[in-house]
Amino acid sequence: MPFPGLPADFLWGVASAAYQVEGAVDEGGRARSVWDTFCAQPGKIRDGHTGAIATDHYHRYREDIALLRDLGVGAYRFSVSWPRVMPEGKANPTGLDFYDRLVDELVEAGIAPAVTLFHWDTPQSVEDAGGWLERDTTERFADYAAAVSERLKDRVALWMPLNEPVVVTMFGYALGNHAPGKSLGFGALPVVHNLLLGHGRAVQALRAAGCTGIGIANNHGPVWPETDSEVDTNAAETYDTIVNRLFAEPVLLGTYPAPELAAAMPGPVVEDLKVISEPLDFYGVNYYQPTLIGESTSDTGEVEGAMLPTGLPFAPRPITGYPTTDFGWPIVPDGLRETVATLVERYGDALPPLYITESGCSYHDPDPVDGRVPDPDRIAYHDGHLRALAEAVAAGADVRGYFAWSATDNFEWAAGYRERFGLVHVDYDTQRRTPKDSYHWYRQVVS
Repeated sequence: MPFPGLPADFLWGVASAAYQVEGAVDEGGRARSVWDTFCAQPGKIRDGHTGAIATDHYHRYREDIALLRDLGVGAYRFSVSWPRVMPEGKANPTGLDFYDRLVDELVEAGIAPAVTLFHWDTPQSVEDAGGWLERDTTERFADYAAAVSERLKDRVALWMPLNEPVVVTMFGYALGNHAPGKSLGFGALPVVHNLLLGHGRAVQALRAAGCTGIGIANNHGPVWPETDSEVDTNAAETYDTIVNRLFAEPVLLGTYPAPELAAAMPGPVVEDLKVISEPLDFYGVNYYQPTLIGESTSDTGEVEGAMLPTGLPFAPRPITGYPTTDFGWPIVPDGLRETVATLVERYGDALPPLYITESGCSYHDPDPVDGRVPDPDRIAYHDGHLRALAEAVAAGADVRGYFAWSATDNFEWAAGYRERFGLVHVDYDTQRRTPKDSYHWYRQVVS
């Protein structure tokens, strides 16, 4: 074992998401999603890219699974496309057939399917009816969860109803640089509640179908105050509450982290929290970077390209002193150890076993030469983060697995195809796959 401290039965995996890889947006009865609509708006996506073809995984999934089999991973985390499975509110047999074939191929390859039900691609018809601002969306989501689970329940090892609801809320509804492109500021808070309620209702639907291995994939990272002054400390605590605790505590504890946040939520909040906090079998952590926070300023500032409104009680600051990815994200492996340690300390016995459901980095890799793509920085990234994770496990954290983001290069949302996170290089003109050096390194780690 190259990372002492990780258990012998540690689950090694890779991850992807439907809109980022599948393509085939007009095939098999799939309806439009909010991302199809958002990508069609000029200036929203770098270089005018869309996910219409992506990596053509819809047609090439057997080739991709063969690469995963050769990689030797124990699990593949992918998302099901809601608009492909429930295009007009009713189950689409052709869409379900695709995931049936995908899951069968994984099982035959000895790879455990790990299914995310919602990785941001809300059907446009659902968004037109109010999307995640409306309580009714939670019922539609539960119906969708029931349809998927009924078809796949006998073969799926892990289930995650939601992926990173903080991103949908913040970038999709509050700041507007992700689909559906709304800029509601704190008016997006009802989205938090409806997403989490949808998660709870989906958990209930999965349990009713007899599914096990149910969790969530929440984005988490340390929040550091710029100085030890009281004002910076308070600003950092506020930000931490909004991006970390707001999405963990309703699920794990059945409470919102502050009375004023609970008061801002729609519906019968106390009763809803009983659904939101349905017991989980695991808790998924997506980790990429910490955030440095200082006191509020008159400048708007930005987070990952999204301009922040004025008047916020905090202001993000650039993190210096660390290397960065080509996406500009600071590389802080110890932040993963800190994140896990914080969750263990905060939630104690309420915290189920953990999986790192995403961690990865973008580099503008060279084109393949003689069948090789050198990417030493990506190897260093995963090596450093796995060593930090091993430290957390050695300190007592119950972490069961690690999913590298991502299996292949793919459509990186508002950044288009410029950013490459994959262990496998994709030539988007030819769709040729070329395993990178990091793929071969990860295969050695897994073996």
